[in-house]
Amino acid sequence: MTAVLMPGGPVAEAVLAGLRPRIEALVAAGHRPGLGTILVGDDPASAGYIRGKHARSDELGIASSHRHLPADATQDDLVGAIRDFNDDDAVDAMLVQHPTPAQIDYEAALATMDPDKDADGLHPANLGRLALSMPGPVPCTPAGIEALLAHYEVPVAGRHVVILGRGFTLGRPLALLLSQKRPTANAAVTVVHTGVPEWAEHTRRADVVIAAAGVPGILQLGHVRPGAVVVGGGVRYQGRRILPDVDESVAEVAGWITPRVGGVGPTTVAMLLANTVAAAERRRR
Repeated sequence: MTAVLMPGGPVAEAVLAGLRPRIEALVAAGHRPGLGTILVGDDPASAGYIRGKHARSDELGIASSHRHLPADATQDDLVGAIRDFNDDDAVDAMLVQHPTPAQIDYEAALATMDPDKDADGLHPANLGRLALSMPGPVPCTPAGIEALLAHYEVPVAGRHVVILGRGFTLGRPLALLLSQKRPTANAAVTVVHTGVPEWAEHTRRADVVIAAAGVPGILQLGHVRPGAVVVGGGVRYQGRRILPDVDESVAEVAGWITPRVGGVGPTTVAMLLANTVAAAERRRR
């Protein structure tokens, strides 16, 4: 069996097409949506992500603001940059690029952000809204994965979805999102991780497996049942080389699979910009 590929590009383009008339309406009303980004240090992969986000913003007509702090920046330096964006009326939404250097407490920094300007949907208040199914910015990669599955008409409602990984940026919020009562969710969700003995016993029974561990090659051919849907959400970088969670051999048994490059990534950026536009709309009501 050779898996059918599910690239993220067409999904992202559909999301962005829906944003364009909303941006035009905001501009016509006198406000250009604005995205602020903060990068601490000089990690090449993180810098590349920031460039990609700003390039997409520019294409859509979203204004970009950026703060680049040195690798030895202090917690106070980061908090100061966040507060500057909190107070900047031209910035509707912002993000702190993750990961940050070891001396930075990323979660504590997030807590100083105005939750209404949270582009990543990771502020504690917004994760709480997600847990309660309340409106608010949704974490971008989980939202992108839901959109990707819906775009390719992968049945999720009532199906068994296993998420490998419990990180607060992907695994945990994705479990909340896909278990909610919506046509594109409403799944029976199991979350496993590397601390679970025989975790592969769970993935082998799943209709949909989402790898979100950030451990290169952790999901192997023998960990997936024939015909299952496989989404690679977790990656790690070795220099400029992408090391995905899903081993290439999995495509031999899966029914549907995201490509090694160009899978979840484009949908994540699209959802970030969707959160930015929604934030601009909320602030201008």
